Amino acid sequence: MGLIIAALTVLLVLLYLMMSIKIVRQGYQYTIEHFGRYTGTAAPGFNFYPAFFYRVGRRVNMMEQVIDIPGQEIITKDNAMISTDGVVFFQVLDAPKAAYEVSDLYVALLNLVTTNLRTVMGSMDLDETLSKRDEINARLLNVVDHATTPWGVKITRVEIKDIRPPVDIVNAMARQMKAEREKRANILEAEGSRASEILRAEGQKQARILEAEGRRESAFRDSEARERAAEAEAKATQVVSEAIAAGGTQAINYFVAQKYVEAVGKFATSPNAKTILFPVEATQLIGTLGGIGELAKDALQSAKGAAPTSQTPPARNRPGPFDSTVS
Repeated sequence: MGLIIAALTVLLVLLYLMMSIKIVRQGYQYTIEHFGRYTGTAAPGFNFYPAFFYRVGRRVNMMEQVIDIPGQEIITKDNAMISTDGVVFFQVLDAPKAAYEVSDLYVALLNLVTTNLRTVMGSMDLDETLSKRDEINARLLNVVDHATTPWGVKITRVEIKDIRPPVDIVNAMARQMKAEREKRANILEAEGSRASEILRAEGQKQARILEAEGRRESAFRDSEARERAAEAEAKATQVVSEAIAAGGTQAINYFVAQKYVEAVGKFATSPNAKTILFPVEATQLIGTLGGIGELAKDALQSAKGAAPTSQTPPARNRPGPFDSTVS
C-alpha cells in the first residue's frame, strides 16, 4: 500500500513538473500571469513557472506580419469615386503592450489603416492619387506608426496595391492621353518640317552662292582667254603686216589664197552640200596659185644666194585677185 502511494506521489510530481515547464518557440514571446496579473515574459527556449500559480497569458508573435486592407470606395477631393486596397507590414516590439494595451491587435490595426487611408486619399485630387502613391504611402506610414506606438507595434511599411477609377473616368483619361500624344506628334512634325525647310533653304542659298562664284570664275577665265586670244590675234596681225611689208602684193596673194583654199575645203566637207558653187572665177584662183609659186621660187633663189640660171625671160606674173591691171 505504501509503495503504491509513493508511486502515485512521484507520478504527480512529474506531472506537476511537466506542467510547470514552458517551451517557447523562436519568434514568439509568452506573457506570464500570476493569479491573473502580468508578472513577466517568457523568452524563446526553456522556461519554468510553477503550475497552478503561474500560467501563460498571451502568445505574442514577434515576427514581421502583414495585414491585407480590403477594397473600399473613397471619394477624392474633386468628387471622383475610386476603389483602392493595400497591405500593411508591422512588427510587435513590446509583447506586454501588444497583449494588454489593445484588445484585438489585428482588428485595431485594420480599422486604423482603413480610416486613415480614407482621410489621406480624400484630401487629394484624382490625378494626385494616381501619380503620388509614394506620398500616400509615406503619409499613411507616418500617421499609423505614430498611432500604434503605445501598443508596442512598429509599422514598417504601408503599400497601396491598386487604385481603380470609374470606367467613364478611365475612358476620359484615355481620350485625354490620346489628344496629348497627338498634340506632341503634331508639334514634333511641325518642328521637323521647319528644320527641313531651313536646311533646304540653306542648301539652296549655298548652291546659289557656289553657282555665282562659279560664274564669276568662269567669266574671269573667259576674259583671260579673250585677252590671250586678242594678244595672239594682235601678234598674228603684226607678223602678217611685217610679212606684207617685206613681200609686197605677193605676200598678200599668199594669205588670201590660203584663206580661200580653207574656205573651199569647208564647202567640200559639209555633210549637207550636194553642189559646190565657187564664189569667184577659176582664173582668179589659178592666178593666185601662180603668185604663190612665184613666192616659193623667189624664196629658194634667195636662200641659195644665186641668180636665176635660165636665159629665157621671166614669165609675166599672172594677176592675182587683188592685182590691178594697167591699160
